[in-house]
Amino acid sequence: ELSETGVLKRRHGGVELPIPTDNIGFGEREILNLAAKERIARVVESYIPHGSSLAISIGTTPALTVRHLTGRRGLTIVTNNLMAAVNACTLPSVGVHVPGGAVRPGARDILGSGVEAFFERFKVDIGLYGVGGVDDSGELLDFSREEVQVRETIRRNCRRSFLVLDASKFGRAAHVRGGRVSDADIVFCDREPPAGILGEIEAAGGEFVLCGEEARR
Repeated sequence: ELSETGVLKRRHGGVELPIPTDNIGFGEREILNLAAKERIARVVESYIPHGSSLAISIGTTPALTVRHLTGRRGLTIVTNNLMAAVNACTLPSVGVHVPGGAVRPGARDILGSGVEAFFERFKVDIGLYGVGGVDDSGELLDFSREEVQVRETIRRNCRRSFLVLDASKFGRAAHVRGGRVSDADIVFCDREPPAGILGEIEAAGGEFVLCGEEARR
């Protein structure tokens, strides 16, 4: 019965958690690990100068980060994350750009080839993106090809790339891979990653910023 409802996956001799094919809804994700996401957002703000242009990806941590940019003026926000766009509208002297297209109500975002073309029209100072999961190999994982393609488009069209994620993303399963954790110029997280992943970031010349309890202001 648990297998039929999707709670567990049945196999010979036992059961295991199923491999997810879709992410949970934005509203549910928004409250998961909220304290860690808040700490990450506060630290990221200090890395963003006044007058910066930013491309913001889908996801709850990027959206929350935008909400914490109240101390920054003259920002330009380019995003397909509807909650990030709404949060950006509360910032002082901000310009907000969003693409056209069909909304994914559960995810509160817009995806598709038109969104990739939208981001290709901009060259921003900072590309800030989240991710569905990080494999033990250091590969980035998401739940659809469109999510990966748009995330990579953001990364290619920025001068500096910021990856924001809480520690629950390390080892989290998602079935579409694209990019590596070491592709980002700076990785922001609330806890130290596995040693192999930290070594990959450092070997690529990237920076890992710990946003733990000691980062509270």
